[in-house]
Amino acid sequence: MAKIDLPLNQIIPGDCVEILNSLPKKSIDVIFADPPYNLQLSQELWRPNMTKVDAVDDAWDKFGSFGDYDIFTRNWLSACRQVLKDDGTIWVIGAYHNIYRLGTILQDLGYWILNDVVWIKSNPMPNFHGTRFTNAHETLIWAQKIKGHRYTFNHHTMKALNDDLQMRSDWVLPICSGRERIKLKGQKAHSTQKPESLLYLVLQASTNPGDVVLDPFFGTGTTGAVAKQLKRSWIGIEQNKDYIRAARKRIDDLAPLLLDDVVLSTTPRNKGFKIPFGKLLLLGLLQPGDQLYLARKGNAATVLADGHILSGESRGSIHAVASSLLGARCNGWTNWEYVNKESGERESIDALRKKAERMATR
Repeated sequence: MAKIDLPLNQIIPGDCVEILNSLPKKSIDVIFADPPYNLQLSQELWRPNMTKVDAVDDAWDKFGSFGDYDIFTRNWLSACRQVLKDDGTIWVIGAYHNIYRLGTILQDLGYWILNDVVWIKSNPMPNFHGTRFTNAHETLIWAQKIKGHRYTFNHHTMKALNDDLQMRSDWVLPICSGRERIKLKGQKAHSTQKPESLLYLVLQASTNPGDVVLDPFFGTGTTGAVAKQLKRSWIGIEQNKDYIRAARKRIDDLAPLLLDDVVLSTTPRNKGFKIPFGKLLLLGLLQPGDQLYLARKGNAATVLADGHILSGESRGSIHAVASSLLGARCNGWTNWEYVNKESGERESIDALRKKAERMATR
């Protein structure tokens, strides 16, 4: 379904299941969901100095039983699965009160879990009574709609955000506070507002500019605010009128970053599809004895029957030989060229990898 059929960059008031069921099927690229945690708080919390803790005691976080919560969870996750594209993914965040139930239901519904990411809070609220460990983290489950289907993961972007080291599944970030915390009449507008830094990592990891991101529990609009800054389209669903007013003002007041597509672009990693170079031989896209040419230097290499290449005395993978000839680590897929037998022109072997992907997903 074309994106023009979607209520892009809008907050839709109402019940998330009803609204999700009204949206076009297979129309959303990524969902970020911050559902009620079902904390089961039975009494007020007080600090040792007798000041009251501003805890999560909202009506939307109260359920009659675990069974009621499971029904609620199954309904909205089922509706989410309908609107996700086949190559779409979903992020669900929770705490120890609910994350295990969320994970079970995700798997029961056919989602395939890709990662669980631990958000380690650098400034967590202490356990004031000293009866338990300080609860210093929350868990995000990242899952794809269909097991084995290609999906967006911007590996190199995340690596660049992590000082050129592969991004790990433990993210150390502060909780939402200070100017970022949305307030109404001097009080926190939403008890579980997430920090923008968390959504920045989520969207950079799993979306590209122009993708559609949906948040079924929009709250005060963190997902929409970050999506607007990164030139992603967004859809928010929210029932609470106060949250909607706060989110609309927050996003309307946010000046978009006047950056071109090059600045905002991600560095893709072939959308989760990986093949060994030797697969090109198995598919008949290259043959032993074919010549490859190093794009920047012109060195020639011969394709060997075992999937390695040979250039002079340098023998090994396309990556190792290219790195040896260039004197620096590099990606062989983007540095070697072959001669297209139909056109007679040189083309990147990365085009053959993409052709292999199309053959594999037919």
